[in-house]
Amino acid sequence: MKKILMSMLVTAMIASSACAQQPQASPPAKASGKAGNANITISYSQPSVKGRVIFGDLVPYGKVWRTGANEATVFETDSDIMVEGKKLAVGKYALFTIPGEKSWTIIFNKTWNQWGSFKYKEEDDVLKVEVKPQAAPMTEMMTFSIANNKVKLMWEKTAVEFSVK
Repeated sequence: MKKILMSMLVTAMIASSACAQQPQASPPAKASGKAGNANITISYSQPSVKGRVIFGDLVPYGKVWRTGANEATVFETDSDIMVEGKKLAVGKYALFTIPGEKSWTIIFNKTWNQWGSFKYKEEDDVLKVEVKPQAAPMTEMMTFSIANNKVKLMWEKTAVEFSVK
């Protein structure tokens, strides 16, 4: 009887350790900041480079990208703001991008609650702006920051920023 109980205990321990939550490959992250009186929050999943070529390879040029991993990245503002001089109303948006070698399109889409960009519909876009990417020091994990009326995305050896006022 002791052997059976001991065997069951060992089996239960192995099963519970196998089911233990593993760290996510692209953990959830949040960036928050202010632009004037507006509070801005960006909720996203943070992929890592892991020795890969990111832009132009893993993330192809010229195609809509969820701008992160897992669910679509969510951009939320509690006041109307100007993004690169164009009005964006208070609300919650999916933040998509179309990366390019010389220019990126930043897209605010009204369908914020979606997985990746698989159900992206251009007709749901509420604002698009063009910005120039910059060379930057290596950043292993994709990171957003909000400071000095700018939103900045850094990943691999690329930085992309847009103004918010």
